[in-house]
Amino acid sequence: MSLVDSIQKVFVPIHKEGWPFIGIFALVTIVLGMIWEPLFFVGLVLTAWCTYFFRDPERTTPLDDDIVVSPADGVVSAIGPVVPPEELGLGDDEWTRISVFMNVFSVHVNRAPVRGEISKIAYKPGKFLNADLDKASRENERNGLVIESPYGQIATVQVAGLIARRILCFANEGEQIAAGERFGIIRFGSRLDIYLPKSAVPQVAVGQNAIAGETVLAGFGSEYKLRVTRKG
Repeated sequence: MSLVDSIQKVFVPIHKEGWPFIGIFALVTIVLGMIWEPLFFVGLVLTAWCTYFFRDPERTTPLDDDIVVSPADGVVSAIGPVVPPEELGLGDDEWTRISVFMNVFSVHVNRAPVRGEISKIAYKPGKFLNADLDKASRENERNGLVIESPYGQIATVQVAGLIARRILCFANEGEQIAAGERFGIIRFGSRLDIYLPKSAVPQVAVGQNAIAGETVLAGFGSEYKLRVTRKG
């Protein structure tokens, strides 16, 4: 491995949406340092955190239509039957929802859970409750994508959190999207909900860490069975 390769593995790419914030943090750090030297080091730490927050690492996504990959980095906070938000147009029946909670140290770039055509994008203004609360799925600001996958409609919803105040979506209705492809970012703490048909079998457990574009959340077909897990 060359020196350049080694350096590239250490320094993770930064998402373009982060550079304005990093610049503001850096400028404020300089001003604070001019006021009182110890404040410079406080600002330096915060600037480093801001840079870390907007990192956008490469991911290796399995190309398999029978699986659903995580759209976000974070902790699986809920799995169970839920009626999807009305704006998604998925009806009044219960779907299997898997929620992934992102804290302020998680990678916040969001990736498509499956391949297919984006048939609907629905933005809904709302509150900024703690994204880890179950009611945040219905009361918080959110943006949903409905994807026409090989196994039918699958939806993923970006949910703003207590600190997050800006949901960004780079995708458009009618576009084809690949599993693991970047489609958006949420600034400063939030959650992703994935709504799956009941034929999908969850392959993760509550409390498990998920990696966007890599962790298999669920699978379709007789070979996928509900996994038994334990902590320890």
